[in-house]
Amino acid sequence: MTEEQCPSLHDAVVSQIPDTACYIPNFITEEEEKQIVKCVNSVPLPKWTQLSHRRLQNWGGVPHPKGMIAEEIPSWLQKYMNKVTALNTFENGVSPNHVLINEYLPSQGIMAHSDGPLFYPVVTTISCGSHIFLDFYKRLDTIEQQQPKLEFSLLLERRSLLVLQKDLYHNYLHSIAERDSDSIAKSSIKNLHMCAQKFTEGEVLKRSTRLSLTIRHVPKTSKMKLKIF
Repeated sequence: MTEEQCPSLHDAVVSQIPDTACYIPNFITEEEEKQIVKCVNSVPLPKWTQLSHRRLQNWGGVPHPKGMIAEEIPSWLQKYMNKVTALNTFENGVSPNHVLINEYLPSQGIMAHSDGPLFYPVVTTISCGSHIFLDFYKRLDTIEQQQPKLEFSLLLERRSLLVLQKDLYHNYLHSIAERDSDSIAKSSIKNLHMCAQKFTEGEVLKRSTRLSLTIRHVPKTSKMKLKIF
């Protein structure tokens, strides 16, 4: 997709869900996707952080409540940060300064969470290598341990861009279920009509390895070493 073809966020708003999610299919090209996967997989092994259910890379620094020590972003990533910025995604003259890259193998996911106060309240995600279902839950205002109820899901296709902000950022949690395939349910997936591919009810989509580029802005940064013990 060229800059001339790229729609505005106003045209990409997902209707019939709380404010605000924007979904742009084919935000990057197949060639750009291949280049991203190649670059991510060619970085030195120490750049990866291994978690129990996935592994990840931090670019731009490691966010911390006391401040992120800013690091230079490589040009192959800066290209996509600039592309997101061109949509006026963050507003108020804010530009992204951090990229979190998560690798999800087919059966891996992430528990329900929010991005929290370390970040400017806009999160943008480019998906590479595989689709995923992103599930949303209303944040519970209670100290009781209750199982949150699934409110709706979004289907994130390969090469798509998702933008979350406002109510969806502050008052909802999002998660990825741990399974190796997903089944289309039109009643719960709210952006099917916006997807590049057309899907049928009950269709099963097999997952492949997915790389997600989560592009955000960390307001509190430092160019000096911080004592963060």
